[in-house]
Amino acid sequence: MTTIAELSLSTDEFALAETFHQLPALEVRVESVVAEGPVRTAPLVWFSNVDREELEEALTADPTVAEHRQLLAKTADDELFYRLQYTEVVASVCRCVYAHGGTVLDAQVSDEQWTLRLLFPHRDELSTAVSDIEERGVRIDVKRMVEAGQDEDFETTAALTEPQQEAIAEAYQQGYYDVPREISLEELANELEISHQALSERLRRANRVLAGEQVDDPTGEPATPD
Repeated sequence: MTTIAELSLSTDEFALAETFHQLPALEVRVESVVAEGPVRTAPLVWFSNVDREELEEALTADPTVAEHRQLLAKTADDELFYRLQYTEVVASVCRCVYAHGGTVLDAQVSDEQWTLRLLFPHRDELSTAVSDIEERGVRIDVKRMVEAGQDEDFETTAALTEPQQEAIAEAYQQGYYDVPREISLEELANELEISHQALSERLRRANRVLAGEQVDDPTGEPATPD
């Protein structure tokens, strides 16, 4: 039966560790990961809270990035869209997933940890993929694993990234959605220790996902890791 799993890896053992060290305020969301045959993977990544020159300087110095190419100029949301090519240490982890029939549903970064949500047609393929990754010396933690359709709460909450869940829960608890509001967006951003702009985008995306679930819109926007 199809299995959905949530795995975590340290940024130091996966991707973009040096970039995150140089740019601690950087926001990242992975749009998709394009497989280019059996050897290369090319993730499509949105970056925000960063200047283009600073980002490209960090990517050039990052030992996990072989190539980077900007696909879109800065958008109205002040995001930069890039296609990356990882070096072997990262690409080998991705290949372990794809080689055993896995699909990356989404990816996010928080507290120096990558969290990957993966889908495998069969549970034994997930187990084999995890074993192959660990054989490459990469420590991986399987945080949660369910059969598709067996845990609707997990599959629904997984539509929101962890930072989105934290932001919308804190906003609700602090009275941001009350009328009149008990806390401003600026005050809430200070509570969460993130920028006003980052919180605004995080809440907007989370609200869109939740609204899409309520109207049961099959074409609704999937969650993005931020």
